[in-house]
Amino acid sequence: MTSHPNVQQLMECPQPEQQHGFAVKMMELLVIPTFVLDSNCKVMIWNRACERLTGVSAYEVLGTSDHWRSFYSEARPTLADLVILGRTSEIHSLYSQQSARGDAGNNLCAENWCDMPRVGRRRYLAVDASPIYGNDGRIMAVVETLRDMTDEKRAQIALEQLATRDGLTSLANRRCFDDTLGAEWQRALRQQQALSLLMVDVDNFKDYNDAHGHLGGDECLQRIAGAVASEMRANDLVARYGGEEFAVILPNQSLKGAAIVAERIRSRVEQLQLPKRKGARDYVTVSIGAATALPSGDSEASQLVATADAALYRAKHMGRNRINLPDTDII
Repeated sequence: MTSHPNVQQLMECPQPEQQHGFAVKMMELLVIPTFVLDSNCKVMIWNRACERLTGVSAYEVLGTSDHWRSFYSEARPTLADLVILGRTSEIHSLYSQQSARGDAGNNLCAENWCDMPRVGRRRYLAVDASPIYGNDGRIMAVVETLRDMTDEKRAQIALEQLATRDGLTSLANRRCFDDTLGAEWQRALRQQQALSLLMVDVDNFKDYNDAHGHLGGDECLQRIAGAVASEMRANDLVARYGGEEFAVILPNQSLKGAAIVAERIRSRVEQLQLPKRKGARDYVTVSIGAATALPSGDSEASQLVATADAALYRAKHMGRNRINLPDTDII
């Protein structure tokens, strides 16, 4: 049976042997997952709490630079590696949240999702990296501590979804729509790209609600929401704008492209064949107004909404179950 390596043999420290051994033993027994890298990014200490968190034993990583495999499926530096290698400027691209603590800002804190290949489940970890300096001012080692904040992060995500999602359809809500439209407007302004908007309204929804009841009306809206969402690209946004009206933000999309998307939505809803009344052969339809803008300093996102609303109004008054486009784009 292979014996567990003595981590004291892997450390070179000028402290007395007794004090040195006590410090190592204390580090090993800490309830906080902790590991220590030497100046060559090799593992000096991998405590028991770190073993429990990662599912990787100290024997597997001590004296190696393979500690990243405990956290990620593909090679990437840990926070301690960045400190040792003098690459702390990369922290912003590797971690979702980051900060520095201490008088000199030497202690780094960061958070991100980790793959955790050995345990087979992703975990959201908050990590702290603290350098240890020698008498010559050079880094001798870096101590990294880890906190599993997965439950807290998931709770935060759930609360954010409650704040930005419509409870009935699970689409983005009006608040999320307003925020996203503002952000996409600014992005389109910076990149000088077109931004399109569709306003989608369920035709004669009050009559449907009266015929099928509120539960039937809710189910109708849910099915239409799914039909609209199914036609979207990854960077598009579908929101429940209010009542039986939906809004679709189409970044970097021309008016012609928006019209194609609108027609696919109109057709997809018609194909749901939701009867307006029980036994009827006429089905629920939608009317859609489209608008496109090339944002400039003299225009605002509210103009895009107003133009799409006006197009929707014309579609309604021209007989419903159709799309309508403005005569010109908003420039």
